[in-house]
Amino acid sequence: MASIKSLLAKPFARIVARKIKKWSLNPIQTQDEVFRKLISEATGTVFGKDHDFISINAYEDFVKRVPVRDYEALRPYVDRVVEGEEDVLWKGKPLYFAKTSGTTSGAKYIPITKESMPSHVEAARNAILMYIHETGKTEFVNGKMIFLQGSPTLNEKNGVQLGRLSGIVAHYVPKYLQTNRLPSWETNCIEDWETKVDAIVDETLPENMTVISGIPSWVQMYFEKLIERTDQKVGEIFKNFNLFIFGGVNYEPYRAKFENLIGRKVDSIELYPASEGFFAFQDKQGEKGMLLQLNSGIFYEFIKAEEFFNDNPKRITLKDVEVGINYVMLISTNAGLWSYNIGDTVEFTNIKPYKVIVSGRIKHFISAFGEHVIGKEVEQAMQQALLEHKVSINEFTVAPKINTKNGLPYHEWFVEFENEPEDLDNFRDIIDNALQSQNSYYKDLIKGKVLRPLEISFVKLGGFNNYMKSVGKLGGQNKIPRLSNDRKIADALISEGFVK
Repeated sequence: MASIKSLLAKPFARIVARKIKKWSLNPIQTQDEVFRKLISEATGTVFGKDHDFISINAYEDFVKRVPVRDYEALRPYVDRVVEGEEDVLWKGKPLYFAKTSGTTSGAKYIPITKESMPSHVEAARNAILMYIHETGKTEFVNGKMIFLQGSPTLNEKNGVQLGRLSGIVAHYVPKYLQTNRLPSWETNCIEDWETKVDAIVDETLPENMTVISGIPSWVQMYFEKLIERTDQKVGEIFKNFNLFIFGGVNYEPYRAKFENLIGRKVDSIELYPASEGFFAFQDKQGEKGMLLQLNSGIFYEFIKAEEFFNDNPKRITLKDVEVGINYVMLISTNAGLWSYNIGDTVEFTNIKPYKVIVSGRIKHFISAFGEHVIGKEVEQAMQQALLEHKVSINEFTVAPKINTKNGLPYHEWFVEFENEPEDLDNFRDIIDNALQSQNSYYKDLIKGKVLRPLEISFVKLGGFNNYMKSVGKLGGQNKIPRLSNDRKIADALISEGFVK
C-alpha cells in the first residue's frame, strides 16, 4: 500500500518539472535576468564600486570591467570577508564559508550567502523529483536513504559558520526526510573516514536501504565493507536498493565494478555540485548530460579550453556555445564570486535544453610534450578497454614519464585493477589507440616518434585509498586527479610501496 509520502511525491514532482521546463525553454532570457539582478544587487559592494558596476548596462561592459579570476586572484577580497568585513563581494556577511583544500592556495574559504544557500539544497531535491516525474517511481521514498558526506560539525570564523559543503547542507535536510535519512548525526560527525564507514555499515545493515548517494570511490569502499561483513552482494543485502545518486567524478570507469558489487543494475542520477554552486543535474534517464541550472543565481561564461592560456581569450555567454567543444566554465554568483574560474572544463551535449558533462579540470592535463591530453579523453579511452576486456578497476591516474633510461618518454598509467586483463598488451593498445583517435596532438607525437605508446603500472589493491590516507585526504569530497602534468602523485605511489 502506498504511503502518503509516495502519493504526494508525484504531484509535487509535476509542479517542479513545470517550473524547470519554463526557464529551460527560455534559457537566454533567464540568464539575462540573472545577470541584471546580480549586477544590481552588488552595485553598492566594495567589489561593485571597484569595478564600476553602476555603469554596466550590458555583458560587454562587464567583460571590460571584470577580469577572469581564480581563487588566488580573488583572495584579497575573500580575505576581507573572512576577517569579518561586510558588503565586500556581496551585500552583508555570508551565512557560511565552505572550506575546501586548494592545490595552490592551501585552505580556500568559499562564501555561501542567504541568497545562494537555497539552490544548494533545492537542486539535489529537484534532481530526485525530476526522476520521479520521468519514471513514476516513488516507492523508494518510503525506505532509508544514505548520503555519504563530510562531517556536519561547523566551526566559527569572525561570526560566520565554517565547514565542508556537504556538512553545511546536512543542516538543511527537509523535515519529511529526517526519519528516512542515514547515517545518524553522531556517525556523520566521525572525522576518521575508515571508522566512519565501519559505523555506517553497522547502522545500515538492518535497514531497508533504497537510495545510496556519494562520490563513487567512497561508496565503493562502503559497498566492499558490506560484502566483507555479510558475504552477500549489496543488492541482496538491500533488496529494495534501486537508486544510486553520485557526483564529483565520471561514473563510467566505475560502472562495471558497481554492477558487480551490487549484483544487478540500478538507476542512477548524476549531480554536479560544488562549494561555489550547484551547477547541473541529470534530468533524463536515457540522455547523456546534466541540465545546466540557469535560474539559480548563477551567471555562466565560457572560454574555449584550447584558448584559455592565451593572453586575451574570448569570453562568451550561453547563446554562443557549441556542442562538443571543451570549455572552461566561469561563474558569477549571488554568493559574490565574479567571472570566477572554478577550474572545471565542461562540454555541451545538447543546447535545447542546455546540458553539460564535466570533461575535466583545466589544471589537470598532461602537456609535457605539447599533447594537452584532458580528463575526458583518458576516461573514455579507459572505458573502451574495460568494456572490450570485461574487466573492472578501482581507480587510475596518469602521469608523464620524461626521464627514461632507454627509449622514448611515455605516459604512465597507474591502474588498480579489480581483475586484471588476460592480454595486457592488447588492453594497453586499446587505450593508446582510443587516446590517439581523440587527441590529434598525442597521435602526431606517437607517429613522429617523440613519444612511445603508454605503459601500465599496477597499483596494489587498496593502494589508492592508502595513498589518500597518507596525504590526509581519505573520504569526504576528496578524489584522485585523473591525470597530472607532473609526477608528484606517481612518485608518491611508487616511493610509498603502493605499486606492485
